[in-house]
Amino acid sequence: MPKFIELDRTVTLADQLKDEGGPVVLINTFVAHPADADRLVTAWTADAEVMTRQPGFVSTQLHRGIAGSGVFLNYAVWDSVADFRAAFTNPEFRARLSDYPETATVSPHLFRKVDVPGICAA
Repeated sequence: MPKFIELDRTVTLADQLKDEGGPVVLINTFVAHPADADRLVTAWTADAEVMTRQPGFVSTQLHRGIAGSGVFLNYAVWDSVADFRAAFTNPEFRARLSDYPETATVSPHLFRKVDVPGICAA
């Protein structure tokens, strides 16, 4: 099972899961020994197959650091925190966590778009 490390020590994922607002983006970083990269991708793929079937799921994309890096970044869009919360607590998803390499750490965090006039829209 991977070790969970909070991305923000002042606002935990558990805190964020209490939010009842609209659309969110999950950013989840994974760090594993590069030799475990294939196992991490296999575990992530199985997770993604579960998540894509959940209500409120919009899309996901996995990225890997270049030059043999063992750092991965998952970007997933959800219709609401409630939808993500239901998916994240789904027993089928939770059971798959043990498939990740023991060297892996994960840091999930929820975000919302920020409106910056003239640059990006929320």
